[in-house]
Amino acid sequence: MKKILLFAVALSWACSSPIPAPTTTVAAEPAAPQTTDTLSTAQDSATQANTDASSGATSRPNQTVFNGILVIPPQNRATITLTMGGSIRSTSLLPGAYVKQGTVLASLENPDFIALQQSYLDSHAQNDYLHAEFIRQQTLSREEAASQKSFQQSKAAYLSMRSRMDAAASQLALLGIDTTRLLKNGIVPYLEIKAPISGYATNVKMNIGRHFNVGEPLCEIVDKNHMMLCLTAYEKDLSHLKIGDPVEFRVNGMDTQTFRGTISMIGQQVNNENRSIDVYVRLAQQNPHFLPGMYATARIIRK
Repeated sequence: MKKILLFAVALSWACSSPIPAPTTTVAAEPAAPQTTDTLSTAQDSATQANTDASSGATSRPNQTVFNGILVIPPQNRATITLTMGGSIRSTSLLPGAYVKQGTVLASLENPDFIALQQSYLDSHAQNDYLHAEFIRQQTLSREEAASQKSFQQSKAAYLSMRSRMDAAASQLALLGIDTTRLLKNGIVPYLEIKAPISGYATNVKMNIGRHFNVGEPLCEIVDKNHMMLCLTAYEKDLSHLKIGDPVEFRVNGMDTQTFRGTISMIGQQVNNENRSIDVYVRLAQQNPHFLPGMYATARIIRK
């Protein structure tokens, strides 16, 4: 009886204890294989990352942009100065006007200009007389009909007068005066200032009555038919630049027009202040809207 009672108590305790739930293991799903479509999507994402959001243009690594300005070569720019001072008597030149080579820009008045012409005409007249006297004395000296002293005096006077005439002629040539016309037509009262080249007038400082000293600029004439682009490069860029490289550039104020050129010269001296070098680009085509000093941005076209 006691054994039956113990068995019943044990059975009751076993039924009241919780039964632990069986442990199950969930297998991980295998990774999906990377297909061609997946790779294409990844490449498209990488390409979009290198795309300019504003313009949609694909960025290019190591693409250097150069700044520069349009310039005129020295042989196509003329500064009008005077080798003889004076006052402006008349002028009709306006800034921006186109003038041809030889056009009269203004007339100058100066009493010294008249005196110089007179000096040439006097020395030319005396030179003819002294030359004839020199030839006569030379002939007499050979025939021993005149003293050697008279011959030497005649020779010295002739050579001295000839040098004075040549000096006056050279001064007149610097002023643009043709001595042949001077001998034919006589003294010209006013000095005409003529354009040495064809081009557009800039920096015009002349007005009637204004006095200019020797070497003071009156105006400039610029020929825009041979403009160039001067770029600013730096020491780090020199290894990537060479003469003949094609260049593409844009000019401020000309919308999105693109122009081309070729590097023709590379400066041989570094600027000590900003360590820059001037690089000159010869333009493939001139544009009538180009003006000296216009700002431009450029890049080298890599093949």
